[in-house]
Amino acid sequence: MPLPKYHQIYLVLREQLHEGRFAEGLPGELALMAQFSVARVTVRRALEQLASEGLIERNPGRRTRALPPPVSGEGPGTKSMERANLRGLLENLVTMGLHTSVKVIEVATITASTQVAEALELKLGDAVQKAVRVRSTKEGPLSHITTYVPDTIARRFGRRELSKKPILVLLEESGVKVGRAHQTISARLADNVLAQHLDVSVGSALLAVRRLIYDEDERPVQWLHGFYRPDRYTYEMQLSRVGSIDAKVWVSKDVSAQFN
Repeated sequence: MPLPKYHQIYLVLREQLHEGRFAEGLPGELALMAQFSVARVTVRRALEQLASEGLIERNPGRRTRALPPPVSGEGPGTKSMERANLRGLLENLVTMGLHTSVKVIEVATITASTQVAEALELKLGDAVQKAVRVRSTKEGPLSHITTYVPDTIARRFGRRELSKKPILVLLEESGVKVGRAHQTISARLADNVLAQHLDVSVGSALLAVRRLIYDEDERPVQWLHGFYRPDRYTYEMQLSRVGSIDAKVWVSKDVSAQFN
């Protein structure tokens, strides 16, 4: 089953708040009901979740206003801020998943190769789930994603679930508590397979992303190989002197407009 509608609305509004879209206040409940085609109770539940996280302030009879984000700094709160920023990235990735469609190309249980086993800290030949998906916007294909997940986790979901939910949601629904991610971004030229799936010419430049997700116990739970069209995908990162990282991914509606 997909994420509850109120949570989808919460994720969208949360990202828009982070983008600073509501400097003059959030739209009223009736406007949000019309925007998302939902009942008032659904909108209110999403707003209540935002309020509980200190992102908005709601006063009866007055327009709901956005609250400034907490100021990061050194000291006891630094670790929790880093955790929040990581959660922000992961929530951002989930939000991107809610705004795109996915086609599952392949799902299979395979034996881990040397490279996969090393990344996921498994034994050579251990069972892993390999899933290949193409994610698209209404403008066309965006990314070609291959994920590897230990079979002990992945046996809880398959092709049907992968076609409906972002894999990070499926991991957490399987009992995984996501802790951190290590990611590298480089460039690659499209081969015949990638060119066909992403609707680009052979030899076109792509963004190549490798992301290793760890749980809270520092165990690798997912290894991702992604190839993205650079005209439809942007990765933004902010760094601070205390070492905290705030990262976002953006999906373009078209060549000139950015969206997530």
